[in-house]
Amino acid sequence: MSSLTDYAKNVLARAVCGRSPVLPSAVYLALGTGGSDPTGISGEPVGNGYARQRVTFTGTGVQQNAEAVRFTFTAAAGTYSHVGLFDAASSGNALTWASLSAPVAISGPGTVTINPGGLTMTGD
Repeated sequence: MSSLTDYAKNVLARAVCGRSPVLPSAVYLALGTGGSDPTGISGEPVGNGYARQRVTFTGTGVQQNAEAVRFTFTAAAGTYSHVGLFDAASSGNALTWASLSAPVAISGPGTVTINPGGLTMTGD
């Protein structure tokens, strides 16, 4: 996930210039149908048990999710091709986004799991 949103680019620019940006105290992963630098992901699911999931990262350069991330659905919810990080469990600011290695179709109740180390953040 190296595609930063415009919001995240501005936070980093303030940090590099010594302007004390407000950093998120936690980050949340979301699913979506698309993505762009200005807005992060688009097409985030609504309902059917979906909720953004808190993610904890670890690493000394490249950051990786320390634990499995699980999105649980109670019913069919469509097909999703992107993930994005936000600074809040709902609403908030989009920070970064990326395409999934393969789209995931939610055709009924079930869980989408991203295994530990399956989500990486780089500074590129």
